[in-house]
Amino acid sequence: MQSIFKTARAFGLATLVLGILPVGGALAGPLVDAATRAEQMATAGDVAGARTAIRNAVSDFSAGLPFAVGTATFVASDPSGFGMFEPRPNSIFKPGEKIVAYLEPMGLTWKPAQVPDKMETRFTVDFDLLDAGGTVLGSQKAFGNFTFTGVSKNAEIFATLTLDVSEAPVGSYVLRYHLDDTNSGRTAAVDLPFSIAAAP
Repeated sequence: MQSIFKTARAFGLATLVLGILPVGGALAGPLVDAATRAEQMATAGDVAGARTAIRNAVSDFSAGLPFAVGTATFVASDPSGFGMFEPRPNSIFKPGEKIVAYLEPMGLTWKPAQVPDKMETRFTVDFDLLDAGGTVLGSQKAFGNFTFTGVSKNAEIFATLTLDVSEAPVGSYVLRYHLDDTNSGRTAAVDLPFSIAAAP
């Protein structure tokens, strides 16, 4: 059944925009320290510096998280940016309809890039298509292959994955995406159940 797959992929990288919430005096740590510095900078008129301080602190914090998939959902069309997507009202697809999924990997590992003064992160996405009983009907390795290079460890990265299962019969299925963090060897997976229903 592997021949039924036709693939497309897209990716996006967004700039972090963060609001600062008041925190209690009992809390401590790099994020709280960065928020305090940023508030002081903003009060002094250095708005750009305040934003950079917060962005860098959140980026460092996010890079230290366990590798996982945050948001994972089917979308009605290709997203225009990080978190800028239209969720599908349901996970029921018509025969021949392309399946578009939006994923947000968290805790990616960053390393110095070959470009001077820049960082780089890389990940690949494999998938399995399972039937309702858990039998793997088809798989593809490195279905998506993504590299992001920037001046900071950006926390807002997403992947858009488009799958064509036009030859799959009516029924219930599960798309299992496997993400591999190339720089660390860590993996994460997420299941997205869906069904193909005949047109009424």
